[in-house]
Parts: sequence; C-alpha cells; structure tokens
Amino acid sequence: MDTQYLVLLLVVLVGGIGYYFYNREKPVKEAKAMDQSSVPLQLQAYERMILLVDRIALPNLINRNNQELISAKEMQRLLSRNIRDEFDYNITQQIYITPETWKAVRNLKEKNLLIIHQMASGLPENASSYELNRAILDFLMQDPASQLPELVCEALSFEAKKLL
Repeated sequence: MDTQYLVLLLVVLVGGIGYYFYNREKPVKEAKAMDQSSVPLQLQAYERMILLVDRIALPNLINRNNQELISAKEMQRLLSRNIRDEFDYNITQQIYITPETWKAVRNLKEKNLLIIHQMASGLPENASSYELNRAILDFLMQDPASQLPELVCEALSFEAKKLL
C-alpha cells in the first residue's frame, strides 16, 4: 500500500513538474510569435511618426497654413491648433515606438509651440500673420536647435531600421 502511494505521489510530482515546464515555455513561444506579428505595426507607427514630425516642422506648417489676411494672434492659434491636432491624432502610436523616440517627438511638439508663442508675444498687437511667420522663420534660421525635426526623424529612422 505504501508503495502505491509513493508511486502515485511520484507520478503526480513528475506530472506537475512536466506541466510547469510545458506551460513555462508556451508564453515565451507566444511572445516571440507576437513580437514578429507586431513588427509591421511598429514599422507603420515609425512611418506615421516621421510624417507627424514633417507635418509639425515649423517651415512646413507655415507653408501649409499660410493665410495673409489674418492677424498674428489668429495665425498663432491656427499654427498651435494644427500642431496639437496632428499630435493628438497620432498619440496612440506611442505604444509601438520606444519611449525615447516618443519623448523626442513630444519634445519637438512642445518646442514648436514655445517658439510660436514666444515669437507672437514679441510682436505688436496689430501684427499680421506675415510678420509672425517671418519672425518664426528668421528665428529658425538663427537657432542652432532648428535642426530638431531632422534629428527626431533620424532617431525614428534608426529605431525603425533596428526592426528590419
């Protein structure tokens, strides 16, 4: 009788250990499969982030939204709203890219908003959109940090190429 219990205990113990190792390997295999299936989504997210960076780069934003018959304050609101809308539209892509590159994109957005607001605050109350646009573009030509959109694009491209 004691031998039967010992054999039964041994079978249950070996079965439990086997079950543990079998199920421990299963999530690793599933995770690897999920990693491979998420690569296209990650690459698409990097593409969208590069497009976002290009769309919120101040020279491109000004060219796309240039309206000569509005005031500088109205242009300030228009440019700011466009940046926020573009960013908000793509905010879910952060789950597919690295935290560092997401932070770089977010910092670009904040820097662009800061430049717009600083340039607008330095203009007279009755300034035109042309004067604001000119002030922003002049500032960018003098500011060594104006290459930030290119640097962010390079970082995004570098991260995307690591997936290939």
